[in-house]
Amino acid sequence: MKDVKLYRKRLIPQECVLLDKDEILYMDPELIVTRWHTIRPKKNLAHGYSCYFLERGFKISKFYNHNNELISWYCDIIKYNYDQESNTYVFTDLLVDVIVYPNGAVRVVDLDELADARAAGLISDDDMLLALRRADKLLGIIYKGAFPELQAILEKHEVTD
Repeated sequence: MKDVKLYRKRLIPQECVLLDKDEILYMDPELIVTRWHTIRPKKNLAHGYSCYFLERGFKISKFYNHNNELISWYCDIIKYNYDQESNTYVFTDLLVDVIVYPNGAVRVVDLDELADARAAGLISDDDMLLALRRADKLLGIIYKGAFPELQAILEKHEVTD
């Protein structure tokens, strides 16, 4: 797994960052689980874990603060490209995010960014529709009470120090 490269591609702001400090904890054809520390220092967010659900098109991350307390589960709607020759994944953030708080509250964010990205030509109609459909599927999982099943997949690979 050491030769696998992961990139995070964002549309707003436009950037593509090699996640060379992320540690891959588990990988199979449908899942990649990583452990990471923030790329840029943040006041409240220190580190976390992410589970890329490759075919479902979302990444679920568990965010921790500097006291190792759970902040939230942060869900990015994504698409990815895999280059077999270089063993590289590029994960494109499709802007729509769903946050699940420890108390069970759910918040959908960044729909305005999706609209802005489409208006600016940064995202295609097809990718915008893909983002909305994947967000809808994720919200369906959350609202029917099946989100703990996704959380358990990530937590199975979580490392306790």
